[in-house]
Amino acid sequence: MKELQEQVDQWISRFEEGYWPPLTNLARLMEEVGELSRIMNHSFGSKTKKPEEQEQEIAEELADVLFVIICIANEQHIDLEVAFEAVMKKYRDRDSDRWELKESSKEDNLSRPPSCGDGS
Repeated sequence: MKELQEQVDQWISRFEEGYWPPLTNLARLMEEVGELSRIMNHSFGSKTKKPEEQEQEIAEELADVLFVIICIANEQHIDLEVAFEAVMKKYRDRDSDRWELKESSKEDNLSRPPSCGDGS
C-alpha cells in the first residue's frame, strides 16, 4: 500500500495544482463509484447497456476508485497500510464468530485477531 501511495504522490507532485481539496476529491470519488455502479448494473443487474455506450472494465473502474481514495489519503496524510491493518483487526475482533467458517478456513489464522508482537 505504501508503494501505491508513493506512486500516486509522485504522479500528483509533478503538477503545480497538486492534490485537489478534500471536497473536490470526495466528489471525484462519488463520480468514480457511480461509474463502477453503472458497469456492475450493466454486468449483473437489470439495466442493459445502450449500444452506443463504450465498453468499460470493472477492474479499471475499481482502480479509478482506488486512485481517488489514495489521493484523499495522501492529501490528508493518512497511511492507508496502518489504517487498513486497524480495520482488519476491527473486523476480525467483531466478526470472527459472526458467520460459519468454511472447513478449509477453520485451521488458518484469518478468523483470529493477528498477533503483531505489540502487546495487543
